[in-house]
Amino acid sequence: MKKVMLLGDSIRIGYQPLVRAALEGQAEVVGPEENGRFAKHTLWGANLWIRDLGTPDIIHWNNGLWDLHHEAPMVEALTSLDEYILTLGRILNELRRTGAAVIFATTTPVPVDAIGRSNAEIDAYNAAAAQLMRHHGVEINDLNAVVKRDLQSFICEDNLHLSEAGNRACADRVIEAVRKYI
Repeated sequence: MKKVMLLGDSIRIGYQPLVRAALEGQAEVVGPEENGRFAKHTLWGANLWIRDLGTPDIIHWNNGLWDLHHEAPMVEALTSLDEYILTLGRILNELRRTGAAVIFATTTPVPVDAIGRSNAEIDAYNAAAAQLMRHHGVEINDLNAVVKRDLQSFICEDNLHLSEAGNRACADRVIEAVRKYI
């Protein structure tokens, strides 16, 4: 049975149990209990998680919401776009060393009134990440587009995390992406 590793921030944590349940008997779905937070944290943790959870056949991964956070009174995002892309490239190198198929998920949007993040900036970071992933032949799972279809229903009251419906919609898209490699 193939092993699927899910990596990423709290968005991943929200849909992971749904993916695990849907793929039961078809694939072993694993992921760290901790939040992958910003890209540098995922870079730091990737090899530790792979060591602890076992070498995967398929890795589905996201980072971005933490990187794009503006902690007042900061004007700029926590991670600059150049640093974000450099770090994603380093993460990709580590993940590819496993021999696993890698799927990168775009950063999900926020409602217009979300504090600390903007969709224009999320879109810019997603576009740059997509360019990097295409350059390296990595499949892109556009979770941003999934959530944008129904921001009202798919985002929680905290204006950041996914609702039950949002987790289900993203889980369905993750399952679809991962099944191609099982």
